[in-house]
Amino acid sequence: MSAIPALRLAARAERLGTEGAFSVLARAKELERQGRDVIHLEIGEPDFDTPAHISESAWAAIRSGATHYCPSAGLPELREVAAAHLAASRGIDVEADRVLVATGAKPFLFFGVLATCEPGDEVVYPDPGFPIYESAIRFSGATPVPLRLHEEADFSFSLEELDRALTPRTRLVILNSPQNPTGGVLAPSDVAAAAELITASDAWVLSDEVYSEIVYEGEFRSIAAEPGLPQRTILLDSLSKTFAMTGWRCGYAAVPEPLVEPLTRFIVNSTSCVPPFVQHAAISALTGPMDEPRAMVEEFRLRRNLLVDGLNALPGVSCRLPAGAFYAFPNISAVGVEADDLASLLLEDAGVAVVSGSAFGLHGTEHLRLSYANSRENLDRALKRICRVLEKL
Repeated sequence: MSAIPALRLAARAERLGTEGAFSVLARAKELERQGRDVIHLEIGEPDFDTPAHISESAWAAIRSGATHYCPSAGLPELREVAAAHLAASRGIDVEADRVLVATGAKPFLFFGVLATCEPGDEVVYPDPGFPIYESAIRFSGATPVPLRLHEEADFSFSLEELDRALTPRTRLVILNSPQNPTGGVLAPSDVAAAAELITASDAWVLSDEVYSEIVYEGEFRSIAAEPGLPQRTILLDSLSKTFAMTGWRCGYAAVPEPLVEPLTRFIVNSTSCVPPFVQHAAISALTGPMDEPRAMVEEFRLRRNLLVDGLNALPGVSCRLPAGAFYAFPNISAVGVEADDLASLLLEDAGVAVVSGSAFGLHGTEHLRLSYANSRENLDRALKRICRVLEKL
């Protein structure tokens, strides 16, 4: 019998990271299969149904035969609607031929890095931040340069530190507001000052704005609205969070003209296109009534207040009030247990699924991320369980 050959993986596969929330979700589901009761605060998706008029438009499109291939860049009618939405919500001019549609937001993160960066280049990204940023940077062979988000500044960054991070090797700056995992919203003055620094560099910008409709305090400001930035910014949005459409997998972005064709080729080479009936649903979402999304945000506001108040009442825990998104990012450094260990303890012993802050970068290691996309009843139950665990430590 011949020996099994020593098959090898490409080295770049080892550079590809993952998303901790999905790992925690998998373990939580395993515990549930064993009969355990688990409260899910790990996964970042609204617990609301997709508004009915959006789903109905998809069914109508399926019945009309919209189940075949369509242009890889997106249906022309969706690109026009998305351009109009981005223009109105950001106060900028957006041409439909600069808008692309993909299977969610992640393709734009991944392909945006691959299209602009090579080995030897540097990419500045927020830390703590969405883990796919660093994963995509490392996969491309570029060097990740973390830009610390400071808790004491409500998770904004230091302009001096951004200035130092920008070098002749910087090819891309990734910004995210409102933020995952912190819930921070960058102040308009910080966005404007950051834009001035970036325009003096040779860097592209990728602005992740998928939580732009979920803001409780302050003013959301897109860096794409700053002078000189539209020509270098990939302005990314998605239907997932605003319209409770995470499983539909549909995102869109306004991109600089030089990137339209390269990013379209990435889509051709990967997914071909977003299913056209999903794109018809997206048109209904962006042009239809906003009553349900706004009601969802108000419910998130109530949940945020309940959770943050409860966290701040726990021994050794302090939590800033998030201004956007639907995450709390409490500091647990005074608890005396590492975040990884505490997250595991909460899941295994208390049935509360949360994500360790270490999953979001070096500067998240003293925190946990809790999604309050769950009912107020379950948030209250989770707080009681967490309290019992902390009191035993």
